[in-house]
Amino acid sequence: MGFQRIDGRQFDQLRPVELERGVAKFAEGSCQISIGDTIVLVTATVEDRVPPWMKGQGTGWVTAEYGMLPRSGRQRNQRDTMRPNGRSLEIQRLIGRSLRAVVDLSLIGERTITIDCDVIQGDGGTRCASITAAHIALSDAFDWMIRERMITRSPMREAIAAVSVGVVGAQELLDLNYEEDSRAAVDMNLIMTNKGRYVEVQGTAESEPFEEEVFAKLIGLAKKGLKSLFHMQAETLSQ
Repeated sequence: MGFQRIDGRQFDQLRPVELERGVAKFAEGSCQISIGDTIVLVTATVEDRVPPWMKGQGTGWVTAEYGMLPRSGRQRNQRDTMRPNGRSLEIQRLIGRSLRAVVDLSLIGERTITIDCDVIQGDGGTRCASITAAHIALSDAFDWMIRERMITRSPMREAIAAVSVGVVGAQELLDLNYEEDSRAAVDMNLIMTNKGRYVEVQGTAESEPFEEEVFAKLIGLAKKGLKSLFHMQAETLSQ
């Protein structure tokens, strides 16, 4: 009998994914993603301002904020009322720089687009889910800007998505849920564009160092999952 995952999936199988765009009535762009039991609401807000250090440069900015609702996880989290905790800060910086990697900021003028990622329910992979849904929310915000005659074409150069992979019980796995992630000997997040270009790779050996062969297997699994996610993104944006 082979390796058995907690939820019965194959080692190279994503959790069920749903992408729903336009869920926030007042936001310029929005998308809610469900991937297994992880649910994240992502909204995009367009504002006619830039950070002080960017004023007068004629270019724009894309930034992100991330947070988990108090009962999104197994225990109640404290709200980030004053400033984000260290984990939230690290994740929102990751989301922001990932999105900026695929956006031509010179095309949006001196405007800021803020991507808010709110975890409604967290069962692993929340940062990856946030980035995958943010691509849709940001794309819709750019379409809104075109309709409002703020810009003439979309500044989005490539699609972007993210997925987790890891090693649990000596088996390489795609798209770890919380229980798998908490037991992983190797934990990795891969962020790529639909043109096959790398944006960021975050990988950690939780106990012992791992071989290059394992790294290659994890990259292959991640690419397979990302191919499916890019297809879902394109389908969602075409509706």
